[in-house]
Amino acid sequence: MNILGLTCEEFMELDLGLPKFRYKQIFEGLHKGGQDYKDITSLPLALREQLAEDYPLPVVVLKEAYISEKDDTRKLILELEDGNIVEAVLMSYRYGWTLCTPSQVGCAMGCTFCASTIGGLVRNLTRAEMLKIFYVASNYIGEISRVVFMGSGEPLHNYEEVLGYIRLLGQEEGRNLSMRNISLSTCGLVEGINRLAEEGLPITLTISLHAPNDRVRQITMPIARTTAMDDLLEAASNYQNKTGRRVSIEYTLIEGLNNSLEHAKELGARLKGKGFHVNLISVNPLEERDFQAPERHAMEIFKKELEASKINVTIRRELGSDISGSCGQLRNRYVELKKRS
Repeated sequence: MNILGLTCEEFMELDLGLPKFRYKQIFEGLHKGGQDYKDITSLPLALREQLAEDYPLPVVVLKEAYISEKDDTRKLILELEDGNIVEAVLMSYRYGWTLCTPSQVGCAMGCTFCASTIGGLVRNLTRAEMLKIFYVASNYIGEISRVVFMGSGEPLHNYEEVLGYIRLLGQEEGRNLSMRNISLSTCGLVEGINRLAEEGLPITLTISLHAPNDRVRQITMPIARTTAMDDLLEAASNYQNKTGRRVSIEYTLIEGLNNSLEHAKELGARLKGKGFHVNLISVNPLEERDFQAPERHAMEIFKKELEASKINVTIRRELGSDISGSCGQLRNRYVELKKRS
């Protein structure tokens, strides 16, 4: 494991042949400064050079940064040491910056409305790489107050590395990010959801549902062919009961597929009384898919029907649409241009 992926306790157990006070300087230098050994000026230059040689850090290079003229959303294109490209999104809210982070290069889940899955899964990101992405993003923008796992990849498909990364973010000796400021979105890996419920971490769980029933869900989400919606919602309720954290439901509205009044009524009946919060999202049209976004008034009608079932509903504001804000879109274009050049 890369040294950046070690907890403070694990790091202190290393045999670096150094006085113990140096260990704290190195760990805090890497995790509070977050870029490189060369930036830890409390260490002698010779020691910084030796550490860089003996314990190289993951390479994450910021290649491009695109800024939305509409809402100041920033999309970062990042290159990993093996040449793979990932993207991260920085979103501005009244409480500060939120990082939408990837957990994998590509994705194996095959959801047809998501650009990140078009090329399939390339590989998992390590906890050290995800942490380096956070540090590169924070060095670019400043303090990041929240992290959401809604970028490329299925986080529960990379369970150990994602959980390791989350715990590192929360380390008091590092960035000390509150677990309550972390949200994890899953397309529905029930075993992973139940496992996460036992971790004792007060992170917010978000379920990518996008349909009122199994039949409609199977059209766009391959996982629905092996995981029944009833089982998924039962796991979500179990997570809510175990952690005391309200579960959110993501529902991407696609014109003519899942956005009718009948769909809203069926969804309302299914979720009524469960205490979930629903986020309605307008689908981002993809060049590779023939999906269209509904009109705003149609989204409002859908919302009111859910509210009639006493369900808390929000229409999520569209961010970064002018910079290919949808997950995976910009990465795919960048990779394609890189191949051509």
